[in-house]
Amino acid sequence: MTRTLIRTVFLLLALTGAAAAQSNRPALRASVIVDSSIVRIGDLVENAGPVADIPIFRAPDLGTTGAVSTDSVVEAIRPHQLIDIDTHGLAEVIVTRASRAIAPQEISDTITQALSQRFGLGEPRNLSLVFDLPVHTLQVEPTASGPLQVLALRYDPRSGRFDVTLDLPSSRLLQQSPARFTGSAMETVEAVTVNRPLERGAVLEASDLTVIRRPKAQANGFVDMNGAIGLAASHPLRPGQPLAAADLTRPQVVARNDTVTLIYEVPGLTLTLRGQAQDSGAVGDTIGVLNPQTKRVVQGVVSGPGRVTVAGTAMHLAENIPEVVQPSATAAPE
Repeated sequence: MTRTLIRTVFLLLALTGAAAAQSNRPALRASVIVDSSIVRIGDLVENAGPVADIPIFRAPDLGTTGAVSTDSVVEAIRPHQLIDIDTHGLAEVIVTRASRAIAPQEISDTITQALSQRFGLGEPRNLSLVFDLPVHTLQVEPTASGPLQVLALRYDPRSGRFDVTLDLPSSRLLQQSPARFTGSAMETVEAVTVNRPLERGAVLEASDLTVIRRPKAQANGFVDMNGAIGLAASHPLRPGQPLAAADLTRPQVVARNDTVTLIYEVPGLTLTLRGQAQDSGAVGDTIGVLNPQTKRVVQGVVSGPGRVTVAGTAMHLAENIPEVVQPSATAAPE
């Protein structure tokens, strides 16, 4: 009994020691993030021990990711007497270089703010920049803090050209190599345009319109959608073209040769009869209407869809009333 107990104890101690040894075994990591320009053994291998701080590879560029094969890692570590590494069956290790990313929008905002303050170009949100070259995200050290600063700025008000150099005092990288951008700046204003093609005569609704920004020098049209809603296209309209007064007109509610209700009005008396429109017209337009009974053409004002109102003297009225119409002082328009 005693011997059995002793064997059990020794077996447990052996298993515990083996587990402890296994847990302390150097092991390859599948992916790592480094914040310096070099990759050390301890970045790639857990439980690297005294050799953890030894550099073995160059890190990827700031903000980028690279891969190094497991064979290359093992070969680079071999001279440093780190053996029996558990590779977990990995074929490669993914290495990412940490950074602070400065997006193109932050770059543009810094430039427009400086142009607005130094050259009086209006509100920064109204400035539009066109860069000579595509603006890419700036990658700086992850420890670099604070906003971008303008190191130098030149602007030609005649051409709109700018030349700006940006710096970040907390970034050694930008201190050594400041970022320079060139391009053109212009002040813009809001303009209303259609968001889909519309044919001549189409009446604009709110869903047909959108607001874009255009150079201030080209601002000669609608800046508020409410002013365009309910008007009709005077010619085909295309998206992206700012709407001007000449592009829209009041919608026609009477077409040439339409049968319309002709309303005669004099103080105390209103009469109606059918007539034929001799012209097209919008509300408020004066058009001719043929009275088919008398074959006379009278001038009236379009007062609504299919309705034309004529105001005149009693004598003029009598000349145009057909015999079949019985006037009534209380007659109402059709």
